[in-house]
Amino acid sequence: MTVAVLVLQVLVALAGLTLTVRGERRPVVAGGAVALVGALVVAAALAWLGEAGSGEQQAATLLAFLAAVTGGGPVATAVLHAADPAAVGVSGGPQDPDILRGGAWIGVLERAAVAGTLLAGWPEGLAVVLAVKGLGRFSELRAPAAAERFIVGTLASALWAAACVGVAVLLRT
Repeated sequence: MTVAVLVLQVLVALAGLTLTVRGERRPVVAGGAVALVGALVVAAALAWLGEAGSGEQQAATLLAFLAAVTGGGPVATAVLHAADPAAVGVSGGPQDPDILRGGAWIGVLERAAVAGTLLAGWPEGLAVVLAVKGLGRFSELRAPAAAERFIVGTLASALWAAACVGVAVLLRT
């Protein structure tokens, strides 16, 4: 069962990377994000039911980190599109390119930091990561559209990273 969890994590990481690369050229399909979430749910269920050796736990930890970083972009984009379809352009980004520029790369770094703090056993680090992100974007959040996009995108991204790490944590127990 642990092998199935590891395979699912690899698929989530690779599919997330593929969707992220393709999402820059055309819209991210909501079905792709749903498939990522579904695969992660199945991996979590299998991890909850199974037991793993130390090598498998280490592999699951690495794969959880990779899945958190690569799969979060398409999921966050799908959530943003679901929250306000009119505000999301054809490329998956905001209609107004000046709204929260650099958000995709900031999201990658945010998910890496969230996953890293949780995997390191320092959940307090979440507050640090989110505070730094909020302070860095503070001046841009005066516009209501930017503030809403920031909140929805940050929560979707952070929840995705935490869910990916949750699969690795389930294998540890």
